[in-house]
Order: sequence, then C-alpha cells, then structure tokens
Amino acid sequence: MQLIYLSPVPWASFAQRPHKFVEWFHGRTGGSVFWVDPYPTRFPLLSDFQQFIGKAKAARDEVFIPAWLNIIKPVALPIEPLPSSGTVNIFLWRRLLQELSVFAASGETLLVIGKPSIFALTVMDRLNGCRSIYDVMDDFPSFYSGLSRFAMQQREKALVRQVSVILTSSTTLKHRWSIFRNDVELVHNGLDLDILPPLRLCSHDNERKVLGYVGTIAAWFDWEWVIVLANVRPQDIVRLIGPVFSTVPAVLPQNIEILPPCNHQAALLAMQEFDVGLIPFKKILLTESVDPIKYYEYRALGLPVLSTDFGEMALRKSTDGTYLSRGVEDVGELAALALQYHASSEVICKFREFNSWKSRFDNAGII
Repeated sequence: MQLIYLSPVPWASFAQRPHKFVEWFHGRTGGSVFWVDPYPTRFPLLSDFQQFIGKAKAARDEVFIPAWLNIIKPVALPIEPLPSSGTVNIFLWRRLLQELSVFAASGETLLVIGKPSIFALTVMDRLNGCRSIYDVMDDFPSFYSGLSRFAMQQREKALVRQVSVILTSSTTLKHRWSIFRNDVELVHNGLDLDILPPLRLCSHDNERKVLGYVGTIAAWFDWEWVIVLANVRPQDIVRLIGPVFSTVPAVLPQNIEILPPCNHQAALLAMQEFDVGLIPFKKILLTESVDPIKYYEYRALGLPVLSTDFGEMALRKSTDGTYLSRGVEDVGELAALALQYHASSEVICKFREFNSWKSRFDNAGII
C-alpha cells in the first residue's frame, strides 16, 4: 500500500500530526508517500507576510526528506474563494494531477486529506477508486472571514460527503461532523516517543518556580490571564517561548519572560526547566475545536498542566495532573495546587505509551 497525503502544513514546518501520520504509515506498510504541501485557499492578507517570516524561523533547522517520500507544492493563484478559481488553477495543476494519477495507478493507494480545498476535491474526482480519509484537525472556516469563510465551509461539506472515512482530533469536531455522518471517529493528538528527552522527575526544589508556555502567541493567547498569574505569583517566573503574532501588552509584570521560538527538540528541553506547563488560551471560536499537542508533551515530561478550560481541555477536569481555570479568579489557587503535584515514573511511562502517535493510529483501524 502507498499513500497520497494532501497536507495542511508544509513538510518543512514544525513536525505535527500530518508528519507523524506519514511516518507511522510508512513504518506500518513500508509504502511510498507522495506528500503535497498546502497552497493559499483564501485571499492574501498583509499579516500573512509577518506570519510567513515567523513560520520560516520556526521551521525545522534541517529538513530531512527520506527516500520513501516525494514532496511537491501546487502552484496556484490566491483566488480560491472565487467560484471560478478551480477553472483557472486547474491549468496550473495539470502536471501534478497527472503525476498523482500515475502514482496511484502503480499500486493500492490511500488518499488522506488534511485540509479542504478545490485541489483536494479535484484529486478525489481523479482518483475515485482510492480509499480516502479526511483527517479533521481544525475548524478551518473559523480561521477565515467573509467570502473566504463561506467558500471554505462549502468545500469542507463537499469533502465530508465524498470521503470514505472521517477522523477528527477533538470531541467538538466529532460532534460537529456526526450530524452529517454516523461513522466519524475521534483520534486525539499524541506524542512522538522517539524525540522525548529521557525521563527526569520534577523536583520543585527551586525557591523560584517557572510556570512556562511553549507555542505560538497569537489571537487566541489570553494575555489577561497570564498577567494575573504573574501578579499572583510575583516570586516566580512566567516564561513564554515562541513566535509572537499578536500585540503584546505595553506594560507587563517584571516576572514575565518572552523568549524567541526554537526547534522542537530545544522546546522539549526548555519544558524540562518548567515546574508547571501552561496553556493560556481564550475560549473563542478558534480554540473551540483544539486538542493541544503541548498538553501531551507537558504531561509526558511529568509536568502538571495549568490551563484555561477551552476546547478539548475543558473535558479534562478530572484528569490526573491537570488543573483547569474558569477565569482569572481561580488562577492563584490552581497554580498553588499544580505546584504541589508530583508524578511517579510509572504514571509518566504509562501516559507516554498510551498517548503515542503509534498507539493513536494503530487503534484507529486505518490500515
């Protein structure tokens, strides 16, 4: 068996669910993978240029391309929201569509789509004999506005009607698409066990604790919550690591550190310096469907997690080592409780194994 993967993120980006899926697939089948990088599916915005620079800095330092992987990026004009965009762009896709057809004809092929687009629908029409999966990782229309949002909604519904299988990364996404189909499967995000640093139990011996966050700081980041946390823990450090795509408040408590983005391995090592892992996201449409990978990474390192109660996190109220904040009023109390938490090596090892990407995809019955 071989795989065509239409990815929502470039291969050269920070390794995420799509990268882990194709690595798992090749490990399980030994089959070749044809990876298609994403192209613009909405009109361009000025902010795209800032994000392009930030994402380029956050990309993997050395992009390794294994021999079993072929990568290509479709050439497309950024006009997809327009009804006629497919007619225009298909001329630019002719060679790539032919390559995909030849690849699929060479053996049993699984088609996985990570993001709705006219290109994805066109590939499905061309390869209608292939089994297909839509792996829903986000509420994609919520990232768009105006005509772009409407166009994305229509393409996603068309995709859902046509694919063989639908996987979702969060309970909210599963519920949303279960209205249209009764075979939607929940496959949470997970962990890459191969890149986790050796287990090192947190001692909490330092007088000055580090409450840390690693990830993108954008519209969903709750600055008010973070500032309150810093003010109620003035003796401790609130350390934020990652690219910044939103306005930082002009005045911040002196114990808030903002550090630049780093590669994944360095990020995991930085997390080991934390006493508590933070996930301070606003409860908005953008975060309603999110199952944050950083939750699994924090817990796999033995860290307690202090998070706002958004998305999939809101369902983890009774989960070991997880402290959910309903608002700024409970931040101080929950931070104190989180700092008292200690995980045993046995608990951490079980968490790692149960939540590995291998375990996730093996149990999904994909192949």
